[in-house]
Amino acid sequence: MTNLLPEMAEIWQKTLNWQPTLQQQAQFQKLYELILEGNRQLNLTRIVDPQEFWEKHLWDSLRGIAPLLSANFSPASPALIDIGTGAGFPGVPVAITVTNCPITLLDSTRKKITFLDNILTELALSNAKTLVGRAEEIGQHPQHRLAYDIALIRAVGAVSVCAEYTLPLLKQGGLAIIYRGNWTEEETTALQNAVNQLGGVIELIEEFTTPLSNSIRHCLYVRKVTNTPANFPRPIGVPSQKPL
Repeated sequence: MTNLLPEMAEIWQKTLNWQPTLQQQAQFQKLYELILEGNRQLNLTRIVDPQEFWEKHLWDSLRGIAPLLSANFSPASPALIDIGTGAGFPGVPVAITVTNCPITLLDSTRKKITFLDNILTELALSNAKTLVGRAEEIGQHPQHRLAYDIALIRAVGAVSVCAEYTLPLLKQGGLAIIYRGNWTEEETTALQNAVNQLGGVIELIEEFTTPLSNSIRHCLYVRKVTNTPANFPRPIGVPSQKPL
């Protein structure tokens, strides 16, 4: 018996002013099935209920890129990177949705990247590719530093670490989108301090509630305004052990 994801057309429309096409709906469904299958070997997610998966993995992923879903985003086909993509969130739903945008899915766990390679093939997502590596190394790599318009990261741990992972990868004028659950004033201060050192400014801290469970979520939008000093990101392990 296949678990069917809810369609939620009205909620998509109401919350994001966007709706998936039939093809995107089918890709979401296939993604869900592949994740459930992969879960047996890889422990990808605890979220397996169809409604919860829809809200926490699909809707939440796309809520962060709401600015991209409106037609007036500049540049029109931004290059994206999803840092620490894990089971592919937010990156894979984003790839399904903004097919004109190239997206790189970065994770340090080779098993997860192998799993994602299979997903990209199964879903025929030609705009997405994978990369095995640590954000600290990739951020110093000439091919990736200053290469992206948008960097996505689902925040676990200190938010200043997320800033240090994302900002070096961005072109000047690029945008870091940090996905977060709860948020405090102290965290705003810490983030402010970090982005000052990294060449960024906090553009928006957006609080919203999810449409089904009414959970509070936050998205932080950090704009890169000047060059990130060459010593950032610091070597592997240092950002998380000694956050800015």
